[in-house]
Amino acid sequence: MCGFVCLWKIDDPSLARRMIERIAHRGPDELEVAQTANVPAVMAHCRLSIIGPADGSQPIFSAENVLVANGEIYNYADLRAILGESAFESQSDSETILHLFRTDELRWVSRLDGMFAFVLATPERIVAARDPLGIKPLYKARVGDGLAFASELKAFDGLGLDSVEAIEPGALFDSRDGDRRWYRMPQGAAELEPDEDPEPIWRELRLVLEQAVRKWMVADVEVGSFLSGGLDSSVIAALAAQALDRPLKTFAVGMEGSPDLAAARRVANHIGSDHREMTFAPEDLVEVLPHVIYHLESADVDLVRSALPTHFATTLARRHVKAVLTGEGADELFAGYSYHHAYARKPRALADELTRSLGAMHNINLQRVDRITMAQGLEARTPFLDRDLIDFAQSIPASMKMRIGPDGETTEKWILRKACEDLLPADLIWRRKAQFDEGTGTVDAFAGVLERTLGKPTDRAAEAAYYEQILRERYREPDLILDNAGMWTDSRVTT
Repeated sequence: MCGFVCLWKIDDPSLARRMIERIAHRGPDELEVAQTANVPAVMAHCRLSIIGPADGSQPIFSAENVLVANGEIYNYADLRAILGESAFESQSDSETILHLFRTDELRWVSRLDGMFAFVLATPERIVAARDPLGIKPLYKARVGDGLAFASELKAFDGLGLDSVEAIEPGALFDSRDGDRRWYRMPQGAAELEPDEDPEPIWRELRLVLEQAVRKWMVADVEVGSFLSGGLDSSVIAALAAQALDRPLKTFAVGMEGSPDLAAARRVANHIGSDHREMTFAPEDLVEVLPHVIYHLESADVDLVRSALPTHFATTLARRHVKAVLTGEGADELFAGYSYHHAYARKPRALADELTRSLGAMHNINLQRVDRITMAQGLEARTPFLDRDLIDFAQSIPASMKMRIGPDGETTEKWILRKACEDLLPADLIWRRKAQFDEGTGTVDAFAGVLERTLGKPTDRAAEAAYYEQILRERYREPDLILDNAGMWTDSRVTT
């Protein structure tokens, strides 16, 4: 897990260094700026060593090509075996990208399984790509006759550029061949076939889940898990604990006495994890607000609210591990948000909405998870967004996700709960969802302290204006940031 900058046909190592230093929090273990004589690129990289810590430095050079990458390639061992071990000079998972590219296969990037963003330069062309869901960020800007790429928007702040744009999830930019969309989200299924038995579906879902968690735990360092006590993080933690021969480290945060802390404690006791907690006070929320908004690169009210407890969870986890599992993505895959209940009797519309919201995650929740964890050099992993799991989950009828019971009550994420029913106590498995910022006690506590800070009653509009004011004060070119920021309210479709 890392951050990078690439300047293509811009021979300015000092600029690359200034840009990478603005995002050096993403990789506190090592920082490098390099170029090679035959390639018209300056590559800068800051590294958080997770796989191949002894010899995984970047940029990576091979023949006349050079690469910088961010993220993890989880099938790197299989790819190494196929490509031939003799071709590799390090244990880095990222090196597989270079050797896949050199095979000259037409769809070589589709063989990468993981969360990633990368830029690969040759003497004649530059190629940049991003993982299917956009878990890892990547931005591009034109600078004179050249191009600049970076992992975060703040790397471009103050450069006076006309525009910066994101490389879209599942997309590849090639200076020679143009843009490609190498991945498309599979369309969700709507209703169960008549007389079809749901049991084989939820049993298979369990196996796919177990496989995804094991895959996303691959690392040369210890991997822990966020644990809010809600269904999603509890399922991930329970499966991870089963896969280990030592206690899993779990991390929970909240206000003193918050329901999330109590629920997380029960889950930790049940799965036998090595559990740690942190409590925060309302005043702590205001104190970290400028830091959170700056790193979040957004002033959206809902994103900021949910980013605050994520910041404290990151602070706690980073004291003990370099990587954590999270439950991100389960709500979009299995219909977990409160507004999804309105679709219960419209399975086709629900399936379409879930498909749409999966495609929008990169600019909202995934941005929050990436920016806030990487602000402290912590790698967050999202097993629910494993490609095989997405494919299988999208084949599950929406009517099995938002289930209507005999009494007419609707249950969100029914199929996920059923698949994992044996992992946790029944009252935890069937516990109704609370948003992270609600379960930790953040929303209620923050409302009061924010009013005291501003010295006046505060509604949502005033809260949004305050967040934007903070963002504008932290950036030299705030409009560049705001123009690219996702808005959680824009991502919802109501019926």
